[in-house]
Amino acid sequence: MSHSITTLVSGFGANPKIYELDQIPNGSQIEGALLQLGCRPSVPAVFIGQKLIGGEKQVMNLHLQNRLAPMLMEAGAMWLWK
Repeated sequence: MSHSITTLVSGFGANPKIYELDQIPNGSQIEGALLQLGCRPSVPAVFIGQKLIGGEKQVMNLHLQNRLAPMLMEAGAMWLWK
């Protein structure tokens, strides 16, 4: 996951789970599945509450639209937001 996305999500108090596809045995299969889901490029692929959000551009757009924090709250990834 890109450093900027990790920093952004962590800044809301969420604790993102990061999977480095090049470091796990079935990483290439997961990358292929992400491509089939339409995630281009395939990494970083961000899921919130088991829903594919997309890549860095989609996450940043949600943040700029003030929709990222509510999604994180709805998914139970954070408790409070000002």
